[in-house]
Amino acid sequence: MSIVYVDGKWLPKEQAMVSVFDHGLLYGDGVFEGIRSYGGKIFRLREHLERLYDSAKAIWLTIPIDLGEMTRLHQEGLKRSGLTDCYIRTVVTRGPGDLGLDPRKCRTPTVIIIIDRIALWPEERYTQGLTVVTASTPTPHRESLSPRVKSLNYLPHILAKIEGIVANADEVVMLDSAGVVAEGSGANLFVVRRGELYTPAVHSGILRGVTRDAVIELAQAAKVTVHESTLNRFDVYTADEVFFTGTGAEVIHARNVDGRLIGDGTVGKLTASLREKFRALVRA
Repeated sequence: MSIVYVDGKWLPKEQAMVSVFDHGLLYGDGVFEGIRSYGGKIFRLREHLERLYDSAKAIWLTIPIDLGEMTRLHQEGLKRSGLTDCYIRTVVTRGPGDLGLDPRKCRTPTVIIIIDRIALWPEERYTQGLTVVTASTPTPHRESLSPRVKSLNYLPHILAKIEGIVANADEVVMLDSAGVVAEGSGANLFVVRRGELYTPAVHSGILRGVTRDAVIELAQAAKVTVHESTLNRFDVYTADEVFFTGTGAEVIHARNVDGRLIGDGTVGKLTASLREKFRALVRA
């Protein structure tokens, strides 16, 4: 069953509530992580939680629970839910305050752990591939808010997602303010060319995904050359394979991008291999 932790209490999702004065609601002031459990084991929990604490520190937010206790709570919540394969959304907000911006008025951060099911794409989509368009909404400038902070401020990505919906596409490619390829609306992007793997570098203004890092490790273990570099749309259009990675999506290929067929439109050899390896990894 779905279950939610809110500030010391485990509750059914229908009873889980936060204050309307919480700055996470009023201003998007907070951070979060999306985590998966497979077969009753949480995948790379430490990596996710370390990123959560780093994101919080970067925005001057002190999480009122130490890493060890936060780890225990996730394991407890998974056991309480009775779910084995599920999605975990961990959120820390600035907490309730007044209607001003001053974070000092928020005395206690709000800690939320949601344990529920997720199915981002039906299985046939992994065979057919995604229809993708380039969004005109750019990713936030990295000097304004570091993309390495997984914050509650997701409106640019939502606006890009809306562009994809209006265009009857499944996913979008987001560019930075200079027109350089960054990521999908909620996933990292990879291209394959002549058997080698390319993905935007972290310093180019992307969120460093946990699934992204796992796929890079799997590729390198398989002796595939991996380049973390600058990509533009030409590199995407002319790639042999294009795929996205994310906690929800795992590994899924693009059939076409902006009307350009990628390869022959079917899932590529390296993409299929990395998806198989990733699914084996999360079940290991």
